[in-house]
Amino acid sequence: MSTLAFSLILFSALMHALWNLLVKRSRDKTVFIWWMFASSGSLMLLALPLAGPFPPLSLRVVGLAVVGAVCFMLYHLFAGRAYRTGDLSMIYPLAQTAMFWVPIWGVLLLAEKVSAPGVAGIGLILFGAYSIQLRALAWSEVVRPFRNLRDPAVMAALAAGFIYSIGAVIDKTGVMIYPPFHFTFLLVAFMVLFMTLNVMRPHFHGRIMAEFRNSRPLVLVSGPVLMASFLSFRYGLKLAPMSYAVPVRQVSLLIGVLIGVLFLGESCGRIRFIATLLILCGVAMIRLG
Repeated sequence: MSTLAFSLILFSALMHALWNLLVKRSRDKTVFIWWMFASSGSLMLLALPLAGPFPPLSLRVVGLAVVGAVCFMLYHLFAGRAYRTGDLSMIYPLAQTAMFWVPIWGVLLLAEKVSAPGVAGIGLILFGAYSIQLRALAWSEVVRPFRNLRDPAVMAALAAGFIYSIGAVIDKTGVMIYPPFHFTFLLVAFMVLFMTLNVMRPHFHGRIMAEFRNSRPLVLVSGPVLMASFLSFRYGLKLAPMSYAVPVRQVSLLIGVLIGVLFLGESCGRIRFIATLLILCGVAMIRLG
């Protein structure tokens, strides 16, 4: 992985952790996420003249943007459904299983080559991301999420991870055949469209402006942060193998832990500390390998 690609993906991880922090601090999460994407999409629309005119669109590019938007929408839907009935310590690790699938799709579908240190680094990041919410350093705790595969929450979490991995393939394919800025613009535009159709339901009546009034500073900050996260990751994805880019971005988990400890007063237990060290070691192995 080149220095530029590595730097872009690390920056996207920082921005990813920041926009997740903003969502956590908002009141009405679903509506706030709509505001965040609408704000980001508006900023990208304003920046569009600076990126130059749209290259000729093809059905394949539009189709990839639509499918990618659907994948990331379904990811959030399944993850949210899993969290409604499942414990965080069980659901969060299972949602990270996307990193198990991503290298497989990279090799089988995109003909990517992964070095031995790269495989080891991906493994360390996967295990670190999986372990970060475990309740004890014990094998029984590691396998606990898989003990009841028929549990709807478990199935939803596994579906979220799998769907995210498909979205990563769509992302990589899209930025390789179309300029990253313009492809990201299309992706965000379709996501805003789908989210708008959702918040137009009577269930959300009155909640949109209420959330803007309650979280106005967060909404205004969230647009630039999300845009920076999306663009830096997809420019980095264009320059690096998907099999490396997606795992390296998991350094956002480490950043999230640091933000929680330094700014939110959260404790950093032994498990979190060890998990973040595993992620750091994995990222270093990918960079050096």
